Amino acid sequence: MRKNRAVLIAGVGFLFAVMPVLAHHPLSAQYDLNQVITLKGTVTKVAWSNPHARLYINVKDEGSSTVANWELEMTSPNVLMLHGWKIDTLRQGDHVIVEAHPSRHGSNLGYANKVTITFR
Repeated sequence: MRKNRAVLIAGVGFLFAVMPVLAHHPLSAQYDLNQVITLKGTVTKVAWSNPHARLYINVKDEGSSTVANWELEMTSPNVLMLHGWKIDTLRQGDHVIVEAHPSRHGSNLGYANKVTITFR
């Protein structure tokens, strides 16, 4: 069952690539759409709120023991549900890999393109 969830999330992640075109505001104003970063972390919170769902993850710096909390904007909850997501698709404690466009301001903020649940 978890494997099906991971496959579903990976597939839906590809759909995020076209979402910036459909957005109601320019994502390019807040995010660098020419860069993609990969974050590996643990889900701390998922907020299903309009106009965009948000994913919060703790990411450990590989070179030290420092942990940074990242806020990742996603598409709207309605669009996520249309693509098969449920309110409990991601849960606190899940380990994920997220490909995202980073904030233009250098903060721990990004726009998620692809979310994959990993297994330990």
